[in-house]
Amino acid sequence: MAKYLAQIIVMGAQVVGRAFARALQQEYAASQAAARARSTTGQQSAAASSITGMTLQEAQQILNISTLTPEEIQKNYEHLFKVNDKSVGGSFYLQSKVVRAKERLDEELSIQSEQQKPQSQQNTET
Repeated sequence: MAKYLAQIIVMGAQVVGRAFARALQQEYAASQAAARARSTTGQQSAAASSITGMTLQEAQQILNISTLTPEEIQKNYEHLFKVNDKSVGGSFYLQSKVVRAKERLDEELSIQSEQQKPQSQQNTET
């Protein structure tokens, strides 16, 4: 009886081990494919995140923005900046977060516009 129990445990461990190894291989392949897909865009965006100290998602949450449009960014920025002004009882910390979020989003917009320029030039050449 103990022999069969030991065999069942060993077989179960082997099955789990193979499944885990296969999952790791799939995850590694998926992460490599994702890295290739965002090669230059990801590098520029990551550099902007490290410079400003804020991710794009964090900046969008702070300014309550779902799409990157300059008008919406400016409108939300002005509102949140005024609301958090120290003279009206606001928080200087929150106001500085709003400023940093706008800087990060402006940087992302400039990255996107730089990427669209070469694409539009390629389209006009063909």
